[in-house]
Amino acid sequence: MENQVAWQESLLPIAGVQLRLRRAGKGPPLLVLHRDTGTPDQLPAYALLARHFDVLLPEHPGYGQSERPGWMRSVRDLAVTYRWLLGALGLSRAALLGLGYGGWVAAEMASMAPGDPAQAMLVGPMGIKPPQGEILDQALLSHIDYARAGFHDPKAFEAVYGAEPSTDQLVEWDICREMNFRLAWKPYMHSLTLPHLLGGLRSPTLVAWGAEDRVVPAGTAEAWRQAMPQAAVEILDGCGHCAEMEKPAELVRLVATFARVA
Repeated sequence: MENQVAWQESLLPIAGVQLRLRRAGKGPPLLVLHRDTGTPDQLPAYALLARHFDVLLPEHPGYGQSERPGWMRSVRDLAVTYRWLLGALGLSRAALLGLGYGGWVAAEMASMAPGDPAQAMLVGPMGIKPPQGEILDQALLSHIDYARAGFHDPKAFEAVYGAEPSTDQLVEWDICREMNFRLAWKPYMHSLTLPHLLGGLRSPTLVAWGAEDRVVPAGTAEAWRQAMPQAAVEILDGCGHCAEMEKPAELVRLVATFARVA
């Protein structure tokens, strides 16, 4: 099918756990870091990205089919783990595409090696406290309601997860939520130090945001602009938090153009 990707799948021993990594496509290497609700195995956005990039899609340790690390306690731990992964693969200069929570991980990675990523592209990233409003607290919502909140158009949610998500999907969201609370609970879904560590980034950086984001207020883009004055900021109209699922073609065009591989 047009929107299906033929992944090469492997389990890699990184930081004492077996990390599930899927890889597909050709072109410059692109590490895609999924959001706090995990990721479906197949998305139209992934098929589109694989036309332009050598896409590396890991599942975060403790999420999905990657082994749970009993020692991991912070998003920065997760970022160091991915620096290790790229080093092991000989891809330290891979571009980064971070989605929501994954955008926070990507930003932490970039702050550790300010000149390494070919590009750092963050989509509705968590990690910085919104100047107005709050990051949506998933502890106050059911798994389904939290996942639905990521979409502006309910039909876009149903196209990915169905009108009634499966029991397996509910279990998956529960596993993700437990790790979210372990790694990003106090303070909730943001870092007190990250805004002070991003000013040295030398890689081209893009921040993209859904104008109708109900999970992380779109006004937070200004806080990222202040932390990274050289970053380009793009707002996606009619789009919620999950841009790769709601506006896949538009987001991939933006990413590919920014990375100059269109």
